[in-house]
Amino acid sequence: MAIEDRGDAHVITHALAKHMLSELRSDETGQVAFRDGLIELGRLCGFEIVDGMMDTEYVSITTPLAETTGEVVKGIDDVVIVNVLRAATPFVEGLVKAFPQARQGVISAGRDEAAGMNEAGEFPITVDYVKIPDINDDDTVIVADPMLATGSTMVAVLEEVFDIGRPERLIVLSAVSAPRGLHRVEEAYPAVDLLTVAIDERLDEEGYIVPGVGDAGDRAFGT
Repeated sequence: MAIEDRGDAHVITHALAKHMLSELRSDETGQVAFRDGLIELGRLCGFEIVDGMMDTEYVSITTPLAETTGEVVKGIDDVVIVNVLRAATPFVEGLVKAFPQARQGVISAGRDEAAGMNEAGEFPITVDYVKIPDINDDDTVIVADPMLATGSTMVAVLEEVFDIGRPERLIVLSAVSAPRGLHRVEEAYPAVDLLTVAIDERLDEEGYIVPGVGDAGDRAFGT
């Protein structure tokens, strides 16, 4: 299995995921290549979720020639994907390739950069828009945001999600995470599964992940 438990989070160790993240990190990767890379990384992460975090079950199948038994992914049609706008949009585009039947929601939430990070390492968060489908008890919810830095945005997003419903499983998926953000989300929502491709060293004074990838939204959308 290409998912390892690192204590603070589950880390995707698939070679292609690590390769793609390395390309995303480079400041020589332009806008189009960066956006395409996020799509591909989302696709790889989706397949790793299916393979490493979802159960299978046996079912009876009638082929044109005989009766047989097949193995299917349990609950693959009971998935809700929440896109944290805007940086997660290409990331989710790839993720949906692994979950084509997923119901999708969006949350526009962002930190107040002008206010800055307080002494506790948190930002004030503004939630501008929420549109999430109904969440059932047997659903798997995947909240996708490429960067999990201070955890301020993600905690605000999860509050909105849990106001809609309490799924059987909720996965917070990121490409790159900082230890502080992982700790904050785990402390606020200990039942949530934290899944990432890399846990980086630290945050800088402005709350950006170091070494990170820079501002994923700006790089993906050329702003």
